[in-house]
Amino acid sequence: MTAPRTPPAHRLSVAPMMDWTDRHCRYFHRQMSARALLYTEMVTAQALVHGDPRRLLGHDPAERPIALQLGGSDPGLLARAVRIAAPFGFDEINLNVGCPSDRVQSGCFGAALMRTPGLVADCLAAMRDAAPPDVAVTLKCRIGVDDQNPEAVLPDLLARAAAVGLRRVVVHARKAWLQGLSPKQNREIPPLDHDLVHRTKRAFPGLEIVLNGGIAGLDAALAHLGAGLDGVMIGRAAYQTPAAILIPADRRIFGAAGPDPTPFDVAAAMRPYIARHLAGGGRLHAVTRHMLGLFAGLPGARAWRQVLSARGHEPGAGLEVLDDALAAVARAAPAVMSGPEISRGSRGPAGAATGAEPPPAGG
Repeated sequence: MTAPRTPPAHRLSVAPMMDWTDRHCRYFHRQMSARALLYTEMVTAQALVHGDPRRLLGHDPAERPIALQLGGSDPGLLARAVRIAAPFGFDEINLNVGCPSDRVQSGCFGAALMRTPGLVADCLAAMRDAAPPDVAVTLKCRIGVDDQNPEAVLPDLLARAAAVGLRRVVVHARKAWLQGLSPKQNREIPPLDHDLVHRTKRAFPGLEIVLNGGIAGLDAALAHLGAGLDGVMIGRAAYQTPAAILIPADRRIFGAAGPDPTPFDVAAAMRPYIARHLAGGGRLHAVTRHMLGLFAGLPGARAWRQVLSARGHEPGAGLEVLDDALAAVARAAPAVMSGPEISRGSRGPAGAATGAEPPPAGG
């Protein structure tokens, strides 16, 4: 009897978000889901070619599966960046054709590339030629920019991408307005068109299409998957309410057996990581700023946030701040404190034994 096929990681992914999905955030998210695909922040090809690859690309192997998102518009430079990234063990390398920020526009890449689909295809072809054969090269795009007609622009871009051998595209189901709207407004004001993405999937059955934009929970994610899409990407909701999205994800999205870890289990799993970070000279706030939403929607969430926010950034702050934040949760809601003491550890990601403000969107 053939064993059931394991669903691919891109069935659920956490969106790249500038200044937020750094290595500490990804490690934290991995303690809640062993299977979801995690993305780096966007790294520009120019910064990678001329900068310090270890600083820009370094990550813990436990973060895998992980995708690197690159920004750029020079095929040769992007190919060099892909070759530099190859030894770092990324499972996917993605080209950003969706970020609308002024900084990205000034470099003539991100969403501005929606105006030049031929150049996008050239960039993707160069990246594919440079990538190891077992590393997927993918595209993340908008449905159009400014006054473009998405019904024409999106299929044209995807046809060009498929023609150079691309197999997977992430589509943010909003236009980007490159003039007149801030990046925050571009996440909220242009209307979502999920139906267009579904129609596009039917028109391109050979392409794996992942939907991004406006997906607030796993019920909505499952509805889109059930309607034929190959994956869903969640951004702000996964950052603001990570336990609600990621803790049940392996069971609900990937069919893994339970039980799900609890937020206390996740805190326990983070403890050794934080200790290593502190021992290496790091500051507590660099990690705990990503953990503020761990108890979101649960009793004691406010107490948790207050302790970490008030004390996590102080010089010399250590694990005692984490302990005090958990104790504050227990005092606020004793019934929630059902697991063992986190200092002894309990269950980590996918049941393995273990000893704010909304983020800005990426491409």
